[in-house]
Amino acid sequence: MYVVQIASECAPVAKVGGLADVVYGLSRELSIRGHNVEIILPKYDCMRYDHIWGLHVAYENLCVPWYDGAIYCTVFYGWVHGQQCFFIEPHSGDNFFNRGHFYGGLDDHMRFAFFSKAALEFLQQSGKRPDVIHCHDWQTGLVPVMLFEMYKYHGLWDQRICYTVHNFKHQGITGADVLWATGLNNEGYYFNYDRLRDNFNPFALNLMKGGIVYANAVTTVSPHHAWEAHHTDISCGLGHTLHRHQDKFQGILNGIDYSIWNPDSDKNIPVQYSWDSIQDKQKNKKALRQRLLLDDSDPNKPIVAYIGRLDDQKGVHLVHHAMYYALERGAQFVLLGSATENSINSWFWWEKGHLNDNPNCHIELGFNAELAHLIYAGSDMMVVPSNYEPCGLTQLISLKYGTVPIVRGVGGLVSTVFDRDHDQHRSTKERNGYVFYQTDNNALESAMDRALGLYYVYPEEFKQLQIQGMQSDYSWSSPGDDYEELYNFVRV
Repeated sequence: MYVVQIASECAPVAKVGGLADVVYGLSRELSIRGHNVEIILPKYDCMRYDHIWGLHVAYENLCVPWYDGAIYCTVFYGWVHGQQCFFIEPHSGDNFFNRGHFYGGLDDHMRFAFFSKAALEFLQQSGKRPDVIHCHDWQTGLVPVMLFEMYKYHGLWDQRICYTVHNFKHQGITGADVLWATGLNNEGYYFNYDRLRDNFNPFALNLMKGGIVYANAVTTVSPHHAWEAHHTDISCGLGHTLHRHQDKFQGILNGIDYSIWNPDSDKNIPVQYSWDSIQDKQKNKKALRQRLLLDDSDPNKPIVAYIGRLDDQKGVHLVHHAMYYALERGAQFVLLGSATENSINSWFWWEKGHLNDNPNCHIELGFNAELAHLIYAGSDMMVVPSNYEPCGLTQLISLKYGTVPIVRGVGGLVSTVFDRDHDQHRSTKERNGYVFYQTDNNALESAMDRALGLYYVYPEEFKQLQIQGMQSDYSWSSPGDDYEELYNFVRV
């Protein structure tokens, strides 16, 4: 099967969030299975070019109609850790992708509308005819629209589209300018509730809604999050659209790349280990304490960690409470994360200064990939108290590293972490962590109490829980099966 992924991110060359990991991880899994997979990306000036091998010009003078004229592009080709990638570079005064950042421009809707059109023009003009085009999030929501309304009449008539929503919060709300820029033009036609008109703003278009309406299949990144999006307000206003298109909507759980996240082969940690040598995890714990200057007088003292963004989605108020509650219960706490809002950033910089001399706490504001590996390997527990979490990678990585997750029961968290004490749908041997459901401090404390209590009082049972987590399989193998089946279904 010939699959083309069109996306705004791909790890590790252009990574902001989990979208990048999915695009790379799924592409790699499909390639391993023998499928021909190509990825089309914008050629950002801020990409990690050191992760691209053999970058060269593959197609010159790609003419992309834009408003009443055209913008010419150069398309580059290179290998990103074994995956074939094309990078589109427009030559325009708009300077779409030479901004020093991936997102955040006031004209983001136009930048990615252009990228979506350029990607389809590249397929058309180069003679590429994939069986399936897989596009992601609002940035490529116009791809299914333009394919059905325009490009099927210009050679791309047999292509099928899978559209994956990674985060319903960001939907690409815009005005009619994208219609005139891309050549869709007909405002009366597209400002229709059955097409692109936003469900709540009659004067706006919704690019994510367009992707859902026009795609052959729509997925989100976990089965439980699909249920939440369909039946709760987590869809941020798209619930009615999902209901109208429920026959083609499903959740497929993300995987993680065990070639990167595997303590048995991880070169970023001092001592490799697996479930049958979990005692060596203690050596990474000691190394983590030494690196962060934590007290090492009691090697059995537990380390509770948090890795991730500091924002409302991630339950930042509970992250803060978890830090102080862990210290109160005699544990150490390590935080690695960056804030998305100035107020939250200031809040945690104050906490960092306040706790700077505490030998049992370390706050690292920012992101350091190497340190993240060591924290996963050296910690005993990981708190993931998200308000909502479409899939989540932190808990999946934690399980692989024998770091017991303590999660809130939402989205992909409840699809992957099964409470040791209360899960009635899993056997005792399948349970791998702790789950709480409310958003208050008492709910978090209850779950942390149970985890810390097991660690302190029944250390062998805690070790068994770690092993059960490490034996879980959240690789791309099972999602790969699901996507293969979906691709074959839409091709019929």
